[in-house]
Order: sequence, then structure tokens, then C-alpha cells
Amino acid sequence: MSPLAPQDPETLKQHLAREVRALREAARHGAGVRLDEGPVPAAGVLARDAGAEPCSCGSAGPGHGCRDAGGEHDPWACVCAALPAIPLSAALFTPVRDEAGVTVDFTVKAGNHVRAAEWLEAPNGQVGRRLREVQPGAAVGGLVGALDSVLDTGRALKAYALDYTEQRSDGLHRTKLLYDASSCGGEVLATWRAAHSRGELLSLDAQYIASMGWGTWDLLSGEVVWSEGLSSIFRTDPARPLALAELCDTVLPEDVPRFAKFLVALVDGEEPSGTEIRFSVLGEVRTLHLVGHPVIATDGLPWSVHVIARDLTSQVRSRQRLAATRRQSDRLREEAAAERRVASSLREALLPTVSAELAEAGLSVAAAYIPAEEAAAVGGDWYKCRLLPDGRVLLAIGDACGHGLGAVARMAQQRHALAGLAHAPGTHAGQLTTWLNELLCADPSAETATGIIGHIDARRRFRWACAGHPAPLLLRDGAASVLGTEHRGPLFGLLPGHAYETATTALRPGDLLLLYTDGMVERRGEDIADGVETLGKVLARCDGLGPQDTLDRILDAYASDEHEDDTCLVALGVG
Repeated sequence: MSPLAPQDPETLKQHLAREVRALREAARHGAGVRLDEGPVPAAGVLARDAGAEPCSCGSAGPGHGCRDAGGEHDPWACVCAALPAIPLSAALFTPVRDEAGVTVDFTVKAGNHVRAAEWLEAPNGQVGRRLREVQPGAAVGGLVGALDSVLDTGRALKAYALDYTEQRSDGLHRTKLLYDASSCGGEVLATWRAAHSRGELLSLDAQYIASMGWGTWDLLSGEVVWSEGLSSIFRTDPARPLALAELCDTVLPEDVPRFAKFLVALVDGEEPSGTEIRFSVLGEVRTLHLVGHPVIATDGLPWSVHVIARDLTSQVRSRQRLAATRRQSDRLREEAAAERRVASSLREALLPTVSAELAEAGLSVAAAYIPAEEAAAVGGDWYKCRLLPDGRVLLAIGDACGHGLGAVARMAQQRHALAGLAHAPGTHAGQLTTWLNELLCADPSAETATGIIGHIDARRRFRWACAGHPAPLLLRDGAASVLGTEHRGPLFGLLPGHAYETATTALRPGDLLLLYTDGMVERRGEDIADGVETLGKVLARCDGLGPQDTLDRILDAYASDEHEDDTCLVALGVG
């Protein structure tokens, strides 16, 4: 083998040509030479007696089967006598015509013993019978007409394909038969054979199922034989397989060195290990796994090479798609993780712990957030609880539409807008709610939201407005009740110009006020009122607990629930 395998198709083809020439020269020196001594006499001539007179068919002798009882030459007897020598099913057919001279059938005049299929009757067992009788499926397939055309036109029938079906004693049988026929003195001489033997059919099925094929290149004669499977892989005519030089031109440039190493080893008489090579087939890249075997003669020279190819294109493409999917999944996971980190940082910044100033005002507050998806940890739910310069406590909760960074951004916008509006002197909850609604209605990129905005004054009165949000729950003396919502207005961003009304609830020492978003009480297929009632029952069992312990018990009670939306809870205890 050459120290270095050729690196391009032209160099590889030149190397192969030199190797084949050297191989042929070496084989020529060791081959025997047949001398041309003129035409070989016919066997009948060599066997002819000196006084024998040959018949017109070329045979001789008074006892030859081509002569009738009177010694006259019978050409039909000569034809019939030759049928057993034909290796295919063969028969001589005589046309049967109706009164109008139209061929309606054929009679089997003579036949040989060869069966085209194991379940088919041999032609010599059909002599004297009609074709439609002995081969009924052939008549349906148009064979009678095809044979009649041979008589009418004089043109031979070549590989006439017929799907032949016959009912036998053991059931239905089917095969594809190929007929050849020619006119013979007003009669038809026909042969037929199965298109494929059982072994060939199994081989074709195996090649199809395994996406494989094989090829043989005779290095001495130049003959190339491909299986149908290999022709199918390369999309070539089985009658025109590719020579080695032509095959080199189909290899992708970057795979030429590897293919060259494989071929050079074969031509040198070695058996290379299997390799994967990419070929360009009608503009499509196909990946084949090649295994080769050289045929070594007794003189030690490789005179032929066999190559088995398996098409791995679909598997390679599947691996590529899987790898691409994995890369995309990894990228999406990284992006999601980054988004969670950013959103979590934003949430920590935007939803801080409750100020110690509230404790000085006699109020204790706790808040909790439950994401709909554990991996997401972000959403548009928000709350606000802080002491204002005029001595009132601002208590608000809201739910901006959506999840992820977009919802966090909308949540931050609404929360900061409320914080700015809340510092306007003398404003009440209804005005703040109306102004916030106008801001969302004026922003074409904004989406709807819900919220409750309220104030708790020095006399412990909770004056609040509602924009499409679930009403707060009040825990007092061991009983939980829903605050009235007759004043409830539409969602934020839905109806510009709407003036939101307020309601006032007097709070007492020991009361606990619970604000929440709809993710806490909404369940698929369940009325939201039922969800609020269930939450109220859980809250009632928290009597005597502080805000943080109350939220912990509520979260424990709902731990097994699958929340379909993010949830925010704010509990305010009155001291």
C-alpha cells in the first residue's frame, strides 16, 4: 500500500488505473493462451456416418427424431425434440381461432419438464390442453392477446411481465412471470420464468429492510455487477452500475482520503476495516458504511473486489436532529435559568420585606409568593404595604397578566406607578385606582390587570377600592368572612374614564386581614366562589396565630395542590 493515500479524486483514479494495469499485466503473463484453429465442426457433422444424408435441421441419421415414419423430415418434431434442452419453462403453442378467424386461445402442442415455480405444473403435463385451461390466470392477465400479437406482427415478445395467480389445492399462489415468445411457422414458441427466485426475493427484502446493497468489480475484465439494493441507494439503473473511477467522483472531497485508503487496501489484496463514507447522490449527501473483501486467486493476485454498503443516512440525520434538539434544549435551559435569576433578583428588589415602621404603627404584616411552575419562580403578582408621610398605611395587591420577565416588567410598572401616585396629598383609594387605570388604558402595549388598593388610617379604618380582584378575607373571633364587593370596578386597562368607588371596613384589635391573588382560589372546572369558601375555612383554623404563622399554615394546607397561576398572599394583623 502507498505510504500516503491519495487526497483527491483525480489522484485516486490515476492510482487505481496504475494498479489495475499492473494487475492485468501480471495476470496476462501467467495465463494460458487459446490458439484460434478455425471454426469447430458441428457435433452432428463429426458424428455423421459417411453415407448419411443430413436433414434440414442439421441433424443426421436414419433414426433421428426429426424424421417421421416414412423417413421424411418433420421440422415440428425437431423443435419439440429441442424443448427439453431449454433451461426455462418452454412450450409450443398452436392458435385456436373462431369462425371469424380471431384467435381466442392456444393449444399446448409440446412442452418441456421445467417448472417456473414449484407450485406450477410443468409444460409437458399440459400437452393437448388449452392455455386458458392450464394457465387461467395468464388469460386474465392478457397473455393470449400478447401471444396473438406475435403471430400478427411477427415481432418477438420480450420479458412480458405477468402477475400470475392460481388457485391450487393448497390455496392461492401468486408470482411474477416473464414471458418471451416468437413466431414459428404459424405457431408460437414461448418460454417463461419467475421474475425472481425465492432466494432473490428474500435478498431484495433483506436489502430493502437493512438499507444495504453489494457490488462486485472484476479488476481483470472490468465487469461491474451491482445488486438492486446498491443501485437503489445510488439511484442508478441496475443495468449501468458505476465503475470504481465513477464512484470516486461521487465521494465528498473531505472523505476522499478515507475512501482512498479503503480502496487502495482492497486493490492491494488486503481486507480493510469498515469505514463510513459520504457520497453525493443526485445532490443529496448520503452516508454509507462500507465493508470490503478482495477475491484472491491462486497466484496471490486480487482479481475482483466485493463491497457491501449499508445506508446510514437516516440514522445520521436522526443523530444530527437529536444533537440539534439537545443543543437547543441546553440553550433554552440556560436562557430559562438566566431569566429565573434575573426575575428572582427583580422580585427580591420589587417585593421587599415589610418595613419595621409598620410594627411601630401597631400592624404586623407577612407576605408569600407561590409560583404556578416551580421552575419559573416569577410572575406578575405584586403587593405594596408601607407607611405614608400622612400617617396612613398603604395596603395594595395586584396581578399583572402573564409570566416571566414580561409579567415582572408590567408588575414593576404598576407597582412603581402606584408608589408615585400614593404620595399625592389628600388622595383616597378610589382616586389612586382610577389614576392607575388611566395609565394602563393610555399605554397601547399594556395588558389588563387586577388589583386592590386601600388605606388604613390611625382609627384602624380600611378604605379600599377594587379593580376586578378577589375580595379580601377578614378573620375575626375565629370566623372568616369575605368583605363586600358591591363597589367592585372593572379590570385595570379595560375601561378608560371609569371612576372607581371605595368601601370602608372598621378593623379591631386581633383582626387579621388576608389579601390574595386569584391563583389561590381558581381551579379548572371549579367555581371561584367555592375556592374562596375553601380558603376561608382554612383561614378560620388559623385563629389566634400571627400573620407569618397564618401564611405558613395556609401554604401547608395547599401544598399538594397544583396551582395553575402564580399566587401572592399578604396577611395583616391588627394589634
